[in-house]
Amino acid sequence: MTARSERGQPYKPRGGEPSTMDALRLRRVNRWLAQGLSGKLTDLYVDSRETPAREAYRRPGRQEFLNRLTAEIRRLGFAMAIAETDGLVGCAFAFPVRSDDFWWLGFDGALPRSIEQLTESGGVFAITDILVRPHPQDAHVARRLQERLLIDHRASLGATLVDRADHPALAALRSWGWLDMGEFWRPTSATLLRVLVLPVGEPTAARLEGLAHDAWTRWPG
Repeated sequence: MTARSERGQPYKPRGGEPSTMDALRLRRVNRWLAQGLSGKLTDLYVDSRETPAREAYRRPGRQEFLNRLTAEIRRLGFAMAIAETDGLVGCAFAFPVRSDDFWWLGFDGALPRSIEQLTESGGVFAITDILVRPHPQDAHVARRLQERLLIDHRASLGATLVDRADHPALAALRSWGWLDMGEFWRPTSATLLRVLVLPVGEPTAARLEGLAHDAWTRWPG
C-alpha cells in the first residue's frame, strides 16, 4: 500500500524512522473480532487522547466511546483496520457511503459532480475514527491505517466530518493527506462541521485538488 503526505501526494517514509515502525503490522478486523477487541480498543482510545494525532477524532469519556464503538460495529458495511507491533498501537474504522443513503445531506451548496459520481459507483468510505497510541511516528501510523482501510475495500475516496472550530483536528487531518471540501450542517445539530476527503490514487487526487483549494480559500479560518 501507499500512504499520503499533505497535499495529496504519495507518502514516502522519511529516513531514520524508528525501527519499531519496521515491525508495524496492519490487518483487517471484522465485526466479530472488533467486538472481542472492544476492551483493548477502548484502552487505545484513552491512550490516544494523550497525543496530537488523536485531535481529529476526540470524544469524551471511556463509556461514551465504547457505546459509540458498539453502534458502529452494528452498522451495515462496518470495516476496521488495526496496527500492531508488540501490542495494539492504532486502529481506524469506517463504513461505505451508499448512493441511496443520506450521508451527504447537509453539505452546504451543490455537491461536486466528481464526488457524486464516486458515491454513485460505491467508491466512498466514511472514516469515523482513527486512533493512534502516542509515538514519535504516530502520524505515519495514522496515514498507513487510513490508506490500508480504503485500499483494502477498493474505495476511491475517504470522507469524514470535523467540528469547524476544532483547528488542531483539521490541521492533523490535512497533515495526513485530507483535503477540505466545504461546510456541513447536521440536521439534528447546531454545530457547523467541515467535510474532508482523502483521495486514493493520483486520478482521484487530481480531480479533487482544485475543488479542495477553492473550498479552503473561501473559508476565513
